[in-house]
Amino acid sequence: MKTKKLTEADVTAESVFMLQRRQILKMLGIGATALTLTPPAQASLLDWFKGNDRPPAPAGKALDFSKPPQWQSDLPLTPENKVTGYNNFYEFGLDKADPAANAGAMATDPWTLTIDGEVAKPLTLDHDALASRFPLAERIYRMRCVEAWSMVIPWIGFPLHKLLALVEPTSHAKYVAFQTLYAPEQMPGQKDRFIGGGLKYPYVEGLRLDEAMHPLTLMSVGVYGKALPPQNGAPIRLIVPWKYGFKGIKSIVRIRLTRERPPTTWNLSAPNEYGFYANVNPHVDHPRWSQATERVIGAGGILKVERQPTLLFNGYADQVASLYRGLNLKENF
Repeated sequence: MKTKKLTEADVTAESVFMLQRRQILKMLGIGATALTLTPPAQASLLDWFKGNDRPPAPAGKALDFSKPPQWQSDLPLTPENKVTGYNNFYEFGLDKADPAANAGAMATDPWTLTIDGEVAKPLTLDHDALASRFPLAERIYRMRCVEAWSMVIPWIGFPLHKLLALVEPTSHAKYVAFQTLYAPEQMPGQKDRFIGGGLKYPYVEGLRLDEAMHPLTLMSVGVYGKALPPQNGAPIRLIVPWKYGFKGIKSIVRIRLTRERPPTTWNLSAPNEYGFYANVNPHVDHPRWSQATERVIGAGGILKVERQPTLLFNGYADQVASLYRGLNLKENF
């Protein structure tokens, strides 16, 4: 029998491969875990994947905000249902649809955000203050995931530098550390290593102080004109548009200014794959895939994959490249 010579056209689309890989891993995880679980535990684990008894995420309330021209864009926006339904938030599961399906029970009001550490005036903000302490504005930003997919999202929030100015960083402050809510009863991925991808929780992230003070760095409390839904990091999250998406820590409860570089979750988990800086760079591949191009979410169905070149610093090089002058971006990825 004559064997057909394969061409590039025969290669499985990356989006299909990634979806199949996630489903296979999930199935294998169930099988491997079930071998050591008692029947009640098996039932509990299987119930998790049914998802029928978990409440849907509440609709976000409309926000009052401005639309400064300098933060608007003519880039096509990613459909809202993709922004709220396709994301990574491992505290609620490993699949892209898990956060939207499983985050509805998370309580986001009341909430407190504490800012302390190397500051002159420590501060704690309650839920209402998060959206009222500063004027809110819509900023349309590119978002690039380290998994090589991208979106364009209309975030609503305020620049982080305004918040940091209130607490008056001391001369010893060199870094800014962030921490996500730790609530295993509300965030099942924190309670179960299988559901949460084996990460150490609570999720932590960090920036250099100059990165945190940059005008592009945003504290977001809303998206598409409404308060953030839980799956997108309600009630407040970080947006650093020139970095890969995992730097955008969600559901923040603490910001601490430090002298030393703080630990970050993905860098702790796999330091050879996820660096502290995590700047978008088409010239530095992930060890397991290329970063030269990206898949545009919302552009066609699963069998119609639109790709585009990855831009250095995600297209924000003119604004942020000076932060890294003299730094080797391949060594400091």
